[in-house]
Amino acid sequence: MSSMPITKTVLITGATSGIGYATARIFAKNGYRLILTGRRKDRLEEIKQKLIKKYGIEVTTLCFDIRNQSATTKAYKSLKSGWKTIDILINNAGLAKGFSPIHEGKIDDWETMIDTNIKGLLYITRLVSPDMVAANRGHIINICSTAGHEVYPNGNVYAATKFAVDALTKSMRLDLYKFGIRVSQVSPGHVEETEFALVRFDGDEKRAKIYEDFVPLKSKDVAETVFFISTRPRHVNIQDVLMMGTQQAGNNFIDRSGRADR
Repeated sequence: MSSMPITKTVLITGATSGIGYATARIFAKNGYRLILTGRRKDRLEEIKQKLIKKYGIEVTTLCFDIRNQSATTKAYKSLKSGWKTIDILINNAGLAKGFSPIHEGKIDDWETMIDTNIKGLLYITRLVSPDMVAANRGHIINICSTAGHEVYPNGNVYAATKFAVDALTKSMRLDLYKFGIRVSQVSPGHVEETEFALVRFDGDEKRAKIYEDFVPLKSKDVAETVFFISTRPRHVNIQDVLMMGTQQAGNNFIDRSGRADR
């Protein structure tokens, strides 16, 4: 168990799979109280019971679609008073939909990415940050992407949303540093053990098999980085971590010579 006080409360959006779930596990292992959000009620409840049983921590869940402002507000305001002091907000909810050049892209896919990756992040941050300002402390960690730093073919709107996350992270920091609030982000490259590729390719399992010829990051690798950032002394703010697997030198440079002996 960590020496960190167990009274710290962490809110993680998009906690039902991938990086969000891995992040929930590492914070649970270290004794934090968790508020987990997502759209899948059964999955949230399953994760809640699993973490309580294994780590003996307190967990509460909020089931809502972060793209919906009124649903997000209603869910947040439903928190009992003892849960409303949030020490760490992890804006993890995000996705990629489609993989087409700009002239063939689906408008619905664009709307889904913009509403989730940008507007959803803003909705929950607007709700949580005022209490952090009032308390003169807190930490906001946004899950960005290497796509927020470097574009790639067919990544157009997804990259644009993650460039927006990068810009928001930087501007949030300028708005909040005077209140003792740290604002950080993690920008991972390819990550397996997530639903990212399956969602991007609309459930097409064959197309989603994009990691068979190289070793990407695992969701646990990103979660460990998030946890490291969150546990630095209060005077330390790690602003951004850009991380990729060893076989990935950039979004457009991947050694696809195989996974064996890596």
